[in-house]
Amino acid sequence: MPSPGITIIGSGFAGLCMAIKLKEAGYHDFVILEKDGDLGGTWRDNTYPGCACDVPSPLYSFSFELNPGWSRLFSPQQEIWDYLRACVDKYGLGPHIRFGAQVSSLEYDDERATWRVSTADGDSFETHAVVSGIGALHVPSLPDIPGRDRFTGTAFHSARWDHSRDLTGARVAVIGTGASAVQFVPVVARQAGRLTVFQRTPPWIQPKPDVEIPERMRRALRTPVAARALRDTIYWLLETRAVGFTIDPRLMKVHRRMAERHLAAQVADPALRARLTPDYTIGCKRILLSSDYYPALTRENVELVTDRVTEIRERSIVDATGREHEVDVIVYGTGFKVVDALNEQRIIGRNGLKIQDAWRDGVEAYLGVSTAGFPNLFFLLGPNTGLGHTSVVFMIEAQVRYVMDCLRLLSRTGARAVDVRPGAQRAYNDRLQRRLDRLVWTEGGCTSWYLDEHGKNRTIWPGFTFEYWARTRKVKPEAYELIRPSPARS
Repeated sequence: MPSPGITIIGSGFAGLCMAIKLKEAGYHDFVILEKDGDLGGTWRDNTYPGCACDVPSPLYSFSFELNPGWSRLFSPQQEIWDYLRACVDKYGLGPHIRFGAQVSSLEYDDERATWRVSTADGDSFETHAVVSGIGALHVPSLPDIPGRDRFTGTAFHSARWDHSRDLTGARVAVIGTGASAVQFVPVVARQAGRLTVFQRTPPWIQPKPDVEIPERMRRALRTPVAARALRDTIYWLLETRAVGFTIDPRLMKVHRRMAERHLAAQVADPALRARLTPDYTIGCKRILLSSDYYPALTRENVELVTDRVTEIRERSIVDATGREHEVDVIVYGTGFKVVDALNEQRIIGRNGLKIQDAWRDGVEAYLGVSTAGFPNLFFLLGPNTGLGHTSVVFMIEAQVRYVMDCLRLLSRTGARAVDVRPGAQRAYNDRLQRRLDRLVWTEGGCTSWYLDEHGKNRTIWPGFTFEYWARTRKVKPEAYELIRPSPARS
């Protein structure tokens, strides 16, 4: 393929936002590489029954492309996927997307100050800059349980749902009780003859205030002023949730009381309620929203098992007590590889520096966007830019604006590439980790996918989102080394 000026990896919210802003700036020399056969990222992959957003839809959309047509306050997966398709059509991104193009390696050429992009189909090309919009929730994580491959029934991860398998009357096991499981368990419970839910650690769950948006209100939201006012109201309401996250774990008590009241109202059995009550500070793991998960666990055909899974056999699961549970189908609701997803990529920067060596002591980036030694490589939703309280689409837009400012800096100065200075990256991440060390994700007494193998939080932004917005408002040129063309090439 021809060599594009900019290469975007991924066609989810992040990649599409980057592409739209490039086109709005009059820049059309870019390509979007998508490993799959369709666009949408997380919202293409996760088609499990009950899949929906857990952030109010008016905020889980681009600020420049508000959608007045959401059917519910928390929109279902198909509507979000349709929204992304509509954005591609409206902004003319289709010709820029290359499907089935899985990036196998990125290698920086020091002399030419360009990146060599190679794909799994054997193609390779040069590009001036790379924007990684691969997201955090796209590599399924399967548990390391002895005998997992011996199972002869149907088994799949929730992000690879096997719709060809009818669950009606089947004996189904669900391993994992995270954000996806609390959405699909209620649906599966109504279909299965017997459902066994294996819980390692109970989540804190608050009621989900989901309502259908009436047609009258949808008509009103077609007025930009009304749509903007609703979005802004939701934004500031959700920012108030961040107080306990960003200031002091003790301020999470109000969230705990809400979750405890919700559990007490929906589960009458004190023994079951005890097994569903977490022993860690709320917020240490992601707070989940559901109004039908607890009632599903009280159904006669549903059993909650809190003993550890020790073995999987041809047609059964064995728990730590030695009890054998016969099952026909296993659904793994065990989440995704997050911290180590970036670390598994083949990326070689300046002077042959491998990304694994750069991140030997932990995955990190300056503002979550740039990593020293990798010029003109920008991460969207990179290290420590995830959220526990509101919409990551807000963060994506802040990062895209920041990357655009980096590109303008190159254009303004005539430099070939920008590489964040190690000192700037070190100072930024030292401050970040000092702040994280005293917050709920570290102090809350749980083990979560937010933390790496050293117990460091490499995933979450520790502040309010408006703080991040302010920090990424404008590039500080002194934080970067400007790489200029050599005299022989100028």
